Amino acid sequence: MQPDADFSPSRSAKWLLRRSRQGALATVMVNSGDPYCSLVNVAANPDAAPLLLISRLAVHTRNILADARVSLMLDERVAGDPLEGARIMVAGRAEELSGEAAALARRRYLAAHPSAEAFVDFKDFAFFRIAPSGLHLVAGFGRIIDLKPEQFLTDIADAADLLEAEASAVEHMNEDHREAMNLYATRLLGAKAADWRCTGCDPEGMDMQAEARTLRLEFPERVRTGLELRKILVRLAGEARARQ
Repeated sequence: MQPDADFSPSRSAKWLLRRSRQGALATVMVNSGDPYCSLVNVAANPDAAPLLLISRLAVHTRNILADARVSLMLDERVAGDPLEGARIMVAGRAEELSGEAAALARRRYLAAHPSAEAFVDFKDFAFFRIAPSGLHLVAGFGRIIDLKPEQFLTDIADAADLLEAEASAVEHMNEDHREAMNLYATRLLGAKAADWRCTGCDPEGMDMQAEARTLRLEFPERVRTGLELRKILVRLAGEARARQ
């Protein structure tokens, strides 16, 4: 996942939260209290908290509405033995979203899962955010670490201007700067050329996706406004073009 010398538990946890698109959701069965596990698609809130789009007809949703306690496992999805890859278990409470929070979740979720457009407006579907209480990271031998929310969530308290500009920035990058997106991916992140597009921005970086592949472009410094975002993306595009 990362070279040994660069290993950071917080960074590893954030990497999985930002880039994961599927996970195993554990809920508490209504009446019996037995554990119930299901496969779900996920996206990331600007603070990196997991976002779900789930139907009230599903067992896991009925469980959540009765008892909001959940855990979510996300893994690195490496080839070969999956236990050789990093994984995290996020514990917390699933909170149904409404108003502006639901609109933000909708935009970010659909950017990660465009096929959800087909059912996102069905009346039985709703967006939920997992408000984490803690995280358990397993990142290899001797790397089993428990983290508190402040160690893996991104502080967005001072980034209201950036979040307001995010939707237009994502649209602008995808419509007018696909070449720059490909340069970020290939020259800064070492990925193969593809139809890379932006799925979201936050104070610490930008998320990119090409079909099922995801990337994370970390910013060299914290970004809090739309203007700062534009400047950092122009700067990184220049650095990418300068590399051969």
